[in-house]
Amino acid sequence: MTDIKFTNPHEEYCFNNAAYFTACRGNRIQQTFKRIEFDSFNAAVNYGRQQNDGRTMIYAVTAQGRDAHICNA
Repeated sequence: MTDIKFTNPHEEYCFNNAAYFTACRGNRIQQTFKRIEFDSFNAAVNYGRQQNDGRTMIYAVTAQGRDAHICNA
């Protein structure tokens, strides 16, 4: 698991109350965007690590739709 260093209370709140996590990847040149939902933080991070470039953004999303960027994997 990635060491999580929250930069503000909102990130910590979203992480602790997450209904799910997303792994997001984009390509500015081709203007494509991919978003995959995961039930756990570790599953989202594992997916990101499989991409081998550290550019997958992991977000925590609450049941109320609040979200916060947690890390890149």
